[in-house]
Amino acid sequence: MKRTSMEGATCPVARSLDVIGDWWSLLIVRDAQYGLRRFGEFQKSLGVAKNILAQRLKHLVDHGILETQPASDGSAWQEYVLTEKGRSLFPILVALGQWGQEHCFEAGEPRTRVLDKAHGQPVKPLEVRAVDGRVLTVQDVRLERPPTQG
Repeated sequence: MKRTSMEGATCPVARSLDVIGDWWSLLIVRDAQYGLRRFGEFQKSLGVAKNILAQRLKHLVDHGILETQPASDGSAWQEYVLTEKGRSLFPILVALGQWGQEHCFEAGEPRTRVLDKAHGQPVKPLEVRAVDGRVLTVQDVRLERPPTQG
């Protein structure tokens, strides 16, 4: 089934999902955040078919999430490195992981955690805050849609 492009959508969530919305892309970005750089490393970590991985890596490069550069060890291989745009997905991955910890595991079930390197403690749950510092929930915000064209 062919996906419909959200490239022209006025919703930032829809446009974002057009770039990083499939699970392989998010998992590639997750692995890149934690230091994986080579095709073989991503393939081994994710267990994804090579053709799918090649497509997703190309998509992420085409959209400026990753860039390729010569291998750091001087070999003939290339490495995939996060751009600033790709690194800025870090809070999204943390938020998704925190949601998953709360809603996708049974009590006591082993899970991966994000820890502060300096202190070895779990990171604080992410919050949405107003300009004045108040914590906001979905009941505290509204969507403002652009005027329709035409």
